[in-house]
Formats: sequence, structure tokens, C-alpha cells
Amino acid sequence: MRRKRPGSAALSAALLLWSLGCLAPSLVSSITVSSPAEVHASKGDTVTLSCTFTSTSRPTSKMTVSWSYRPQSGGPPQSFFHFSSRAFPPPHGQFADRIQWQGSPARGEASISLINATLNDNGTYTCSVRNPPDVHGSPTSHTVLTVTPKAPSIRFSDVVVLLAFILLPSAVITLILIGRMLCPKKQRNKSKVYRSPIEVTEGEEYGIHPPGAEVKRATCCDLYLMDLEDEEEYYNLKKGPPIDEGYAQSQC
Repeated sequence: MRRKRPGSAALSAALLLWSLGCLAPSLVSSITVSSPAEVHASKGDTVTLSCTFTSTSRPTSKMTVSWSYRPQSGGPPQSFFHFSSRAFPPPHGQFADRIQWQGSPARGEASISLINATLNDNGTYTCSVRNPPDVHGSPTSHTVLTVTPKAPSIRFSDVVVLLAFILLPSAVITLILIGRMLCPKKQRNKSKVYRSPIEVTEGEEYGIHPPGAEVKRATCCDLYLMDLEDEEEYYNLKKGPPIDEGYAQSQC
């Protein structure tokens, strides 16, 4: 009967321990950080830079969150926010008094808010999370922020003024047209003041009207409703017939 070599069992155990040691970090100690690839905002908005993480270990007081910024024009990243048991917003610089902590480590949240975004804030923002003993995985994530000028907004007062300039003249013209349609036009009949030059009575030949035959004065409404021909007749009648020059000389 063949006996096993005494060193073979020890060698197998060593290989097994080595394999477990290599696989243990990847199976147990790992962390993953994720955030949106792009965020768009308008100038003056409050922007939420979202960052979430998953860890195989429960977050402890040793967990840290760091945010850095790389300008759109290029250059090295600049760290501007740090969290370790509490938030440490930037005391000075570009983001001073403009960063608010929105994270919750127990829920895997490491987000921040950027107040009053400006065009100078365009660039890449990096969220980095450390949660020992998780040291493997993807502890960082990047977000590109694009801030654009805000489109001009139309105020309510501007709309009212614009409507007033458009609607008021239109309403006046509409009322005038309705008035001309509803008011009956003056019909030509025998009661008209105007008569043919042939049909003159005694005294009218020389522009003298007999007693009691005064010409009726037209009102504003009558003048408004007159057509072009009526207006010419009325003004000719008001002037009176032309005086014969020979008669005028005989009177002198």
C-alpha cells in the first residue's frame, strides 16, 4: 500500500490559503461610487451634484467624502469640499459660501448642492468616497457641469403694456365700424336741405333766404355719417350760391 508523502498535504493547504487570500479582497472589501455623467443648469440656479456609493462594509466614522473641481479650461483638480463625520465646506475661494452638504452616509448618499451657479463653474467635478476597510473597487466618479446664460423672461407688466398697445386701438376701430353699421345712413329724400340750382324761390337767386327758411345746422353725428357726396353738398350749401359780379357792381 502506497503511503502519501508528508509534504503533499501541507502544500495543498498552503495553496488553498493563498487562493482565499487573493480572492477575499475582491469578494469582501469593495466600494462603488456613481454619479451622472453630465449636469446642465442655467446661470443663477442651485445645482445638485449627485453622488451615491455602495460598500460591502457599513459606513463608520472613518468614512470620508471628497469633492474636487477641474476647470473647463484645463488644469489640475482642486479639492474644495471634504466630509469626515461632519461637513467641511470651503472657507474661501471660488466656492466659498456656495456649497451645501446633501449627503447621508447611512443611505449611501454623498451629494452636494452648488448655490448660484455661474459660467465660471463649468468643468468636471469628481466625487471620491473612502470607507475602510473597503479599499478596492471604483471609489471615484466624475460629473461634467455645463452652466448656460438664463433666457430672458417676459414679465407680466410687459405683457400687459404690449396687449394695451395692440388691443386698445383695435377695440376703438372695431367700435367705430360697428357704429357705422348700426346707425342708418341718411337717405336722400325731399326733406333734404339741398335743392337743385334751378329750383330756387324768390330771394334765393341773390343768396337771400326767405323768412323762416333757415338752413338746418348739421350735428356732429350727421357730419360723421355723411358720405363724401353729402359732405360736399352740405359745405357748398353753407357757403351759399356764388354772387353775380354784374349784380354786385350795379349795387355799388
